[in-house]
Amino acid sequence: MNPWESAGAELRQQTAAATTQNGARPPASSRSSGTPWTPQDERSGAVFARRFGRGLVWFVLILAAVTGVRAWFIPPKAPAPKAPPVRAESTYPKEAAQAVAARFARAYLGWDEDKAAEREQLLASVLTADTDATMGWDGHGRQDVLAVQPGAVNTTTEHQARVRVDVLVRTVKEAEPPAKGKKVPTPAEDPARWIGLDVPVVETAGRVAVTGAPGLVGIPERGPRAPELATPQTDADLSAATQGTVAGFFKAYAAGDTSAVSAPGANVPALPAGIEYKALVSWSVDTGSGEDRTGTAVVSWTIGGASVEQVYRVTITRVSTSDAQRWQVDDVRGGSA
Repeated sequence: MNPWESAGAELRQQTAAATTQNGARPPASSRSSGTPWTPQDERSGAVFARRFGRGLVWFVLILAAVTGVRAWFIPPKAPAPKAPPVRAESTYPKEAAQAVAARFARAYLGWDEDKAAEREQLLASVLTADTDATMGWDGHGRQDVLAVQPGAVNTTTEHQARVRVDVLVRTVKEAEPPAKGKKVPTPAEDPARWIGLDVPVVETAGRVAVTGAPGLVGIPERGPRAPELATPQTDADLSAATQGTVAGFFKAYAAGDTSAVSAPGANVPALPAGIEYKALVSWSVDTGSGEDRTGTAVVSWTIGGASVEQVYRVTITRVSTSDAQRWQVDDVRGGSA
């Protein structure tokens, strides 16, 4: 039953009862047989649509409020830029390549026609299998290798590389046959010279080996021009005041005991035997301040029957006692840098 119709029927009953009790007729409006409003049936679909619409409106309002307030306090983060792809570079065994190339260069450029088999054996130990160990040598002459210095390693493929090796060699000329009754002359020797060698190597089976014949290359006769370097200013007063101290240190430096002339806690090993102190050629302290100062010393040594001048960077420190102050050597480094 419609609740509105039920309420109208109840109202009519109450009005009729009141009229019967009072003996008066109800007003015309009250005597009307119909209800004071027009009842209308409401379908269940309309109710559902209205309620769903109201719920949808509230959902949108609540969602907008929540997202809006969150944006006030927590601003949206900008998307992080993608990191550029990192190119993985294979690490070539450069130290092993240099060692193998140096061994090869020593055996390759050193030969003696009386020891051909020895050279082949040395080369075979660093060559790939089934490679000709004579390496194009005709088996004549003699050449001595005095020094080998491996250099840059330039990779050509993932497993192959080319190693630069500088080799100091001296060619020994064949001596003329002695005259009758004369002593056998000493073989003549050419001046020592540096030779560049590009050695091809390959990494295989966990080892590095030489793949074939190398190539002889030239070496520059002179180095590049030095850049403009700043020259430190000199503290003339301190240089003059500490020159005797520095000269005494270098004299003890060659004698084998620097403990008496070094600053407390300094550790300066003495020079090896066979080097004699000759003179302190020059000494200059850089301008500056503080308890530690640095200067440049040029020292003349006698070694191998000759006099040679060497350059040192010397650090001196001021040592204080109860009754005096003095400067002592704290550290010594070779070279002008």
